[in-house]
Amino acid sequence: MKLVWSPETASKAYLDTVKSCENLETPDAAELIAAMAAGWNAKLIVETWSYGDAIASSIGLDVASQHANARHICIVQNSRTESAYLQAIQELSSSPLNLPETIISEEPENAMREIQGIDFLVVDWRHKELAAAALRNATFGSRGAVVVCRNGYSRSSSGFSWRRALRSREVVRTVTLPVTGGIEIAHVAARNKNSGKSEKGKRTYTTRKHNLNEDGFPR
Repeated sequence: MKLVWSPETASKAYLDTVKSCENLETPDAAELIAAMAAGWNAKLIVETWSYGDAIASSIGLDVASQHANARHICIVQNSRTESAYLQAIQELSSSPLNLPETIISEEPENAMREIQGIDFLVVDWRHKELAAAALRNATFGSRGAVVVCRNGYSRSSSGFSWRRALRSREVVRTVTLPVTGGIEIAHVAARNKNSGKSEKGKRTYTTRKHNLNEDGFPR
């Protein structure tokens, strides 16, 4: 079974993200990322986010998760970053959204190992260590996956290679889009080279689901 592209769902997510980000001066290609996540019918969307990052792409991923009926999980490194992330989504989105789940972990690689079956992963190469840890330890779904690296132009100077970063999976295709610092996209094959192996271990991280109180802020 493979990821199947749905142009109709992609278009809906694209347009809704444009509306949701109309208050932002720099949409940061959010509508494109949202269209890809929804269009590929991702069921588990994961992103990494650091304090001070732009929020538009995260808003787009949340829009996509609603259209694809997917889980949207964000990995942050501390509670301060989590609060800033959730507040930014609520205050800067011009449309009501469901809040993503979050995982707080000082060592993102440990958190990534706890998430199984990722269909769509977004990292930002401005935070190289965080991005690299997420890529190295991601466990993708049996249908394959799409991986997006924002601000990817800086990767070339560091000797980055998709095939080294995703060494346990076959990379079918890669694309570079010349927008917002360069967006690098990789399509990961459905076949898992380590499909016969299963990782065992105690679960040490849980996602935090967030609801809104009567004032529209996270509880």
